[in-house]
Amino acid sequence: MDGHVLSVEQLTVAFGGLTALDRVTFDVPHRSVVGLIGPNGAGKTTVFNAVSGVVRPREGTLRRHGRPLRRHRPHHLPRLGISRMLQGLGLFPGMTVLENVMVGADPLATGGLPGMLTGLGRAPRDERRVRERAEAALHEFGVADTAHALPGTLPYGVQKRVALARACVCSPELLLLDEPASGLAADEVSELAERVRGMRAHGSVLLVEHHMDLVMRVCDRVVVLDFGRVIADGTPDEVRADPAVERAYLGPPEGDGDLLAPDGPEEARDGR
Repeated sequence: MDGHVLSVEQLTVAFGGLTALDRVTFDVPHRSVVGLIGPNGAGKTTVFNAVSGVVRPREGTLRRHGRPLRRHRPHHLPRLGISRMLQGLGLFPGMTVLENVMVGADPLATGGLPGMLTGLGRAPRDERRVRERAEAALHEFGVADTAHALPGTLPYGVQKRVALARACVCSPELLLLDEPASGLAADEVSELAERVRGMRAHGSVLLVEHHMDLVMRVCDRVVVLDFGRVIADGTPDEVRADPAVERAYLGPPEGDGDLLAPDGPEEARDGR
């Protein structure tokens, strides 16, 4: 086992004749936040889908602590210590907030399917354990008062907290965050930044985000994709100063403004 929670090595993904990822390589060290950025269509979501087992790479290797990940599927992720927060939240509208988070905690149950169906054996103990963990997660993210509400009745920012609580309830070793700042107000983005930074104490985060303010504030390293290839990999300051990154975002040199400047205009910070 090495010090990298995730290693992506020469990852190539193609859909028909279109190459979405071309020999993408980067690492996510233990207890770090790594940002994955790039223009729309650069391949960021495809990386997440490959790590999640949604798509199969044509070439390359995914490693967890140096050990290859092979033939894994999304439902295997909790047992691998990996959790993903979807861009579209993915909350179940007909379930309460508490029940939604309990779904995320379900891998903690150990009684197996027979016990769940019959209510015998470890099932009652498992249900108590899952409920307690879900309630603790709601308290941690400041939404305990919404436990019995349906997600659709809540403001969008609160729904984001619920989705984040569900993703974190099992204390994953690697958390995949897909544009967590989208749709949030400025104060909510600041709060999110503090939470993401605090996640280093327990695990690692791979963050896809267009909000450059957030990326530059919370990431230890930033990987930049353009047309499916890595064009930069370094600290936020190194990436901000890289001419290749500026060209990828702004086009020819005559373009003005600085997309990656943390105090730039809001349109630039949001990557629009």
